[in-house]
Amino acid sequence: MPRGRYSLHDPHDQTLLAEEHFQCAPGPTGWRYVSQLTTPSGDHAGSVDLALDELGRPIRLELHASSWQVRGAALDGVTWVRTDPTGTHATEGNVRAHAFTGTSPAFLVATARLLRLTPSSSATRVRLVAFTDPVLAPRTVDQSWALIAREAHTTDNAPLVVDEYQVTALDTGERHTVHIAGDVVLSAPGIELEDLQSPPSVFP
Repeated sequence: MPRGRYSLHDPHDQTLLAEEHFQCAPGPTGWRYVSQLTTPSGDHAGSVDLALDELGRPIRLELHASSWQVRGAALDGVTWVRTDPTGTHATEGNVRAHAFTGTSPAFLVATARLLRLTPSSSATRVRLVAFTDPVLAPRTVDQSWALIAREAHTTDNAPLVVDEYQVTALDTGERHTVHIAGDVVLSAPGIELEDLQSPPSVFP
């Protein structure tokens, strides 16, 4: 069960935004990721709880940020309920999309798990609902994912297989690179793995 800490930065000016303390593990029905976020000063900033089924679909998502809350799942596309800080107003949304995304590294692992690309695969288009900070506002985004390299690195234990993805935002054409090993993001724009206390899990 990997556990560790990511630092989340503004991808443009590298300002530290938060730290995400996480643990994740594959299970009999899929994969689960839970984390707590703290501000640079150490204050609580939110949480992530994401569970995937064996096909990589989100069967449960719960996000908290700035007292806002989102609960969602794959249902007729993806469906979610967003609740304001007072708890008096809840709005439901539904989009014909494949999954969710956001600032947490969990969503990069989840998308890679959903697509299951191979180095010989062509680029695959995916529609995602992004929940943007600081109020978890939903926004539909279209991306293209391609697995451009897979390399095995020697470690003290088993070889560490690292996948390099090229992710393209289809509305702007902006491209970036994401490196993932098992269920841990090694690097991505705005994301740095600062601490890892056990090796990444290997998906079956």
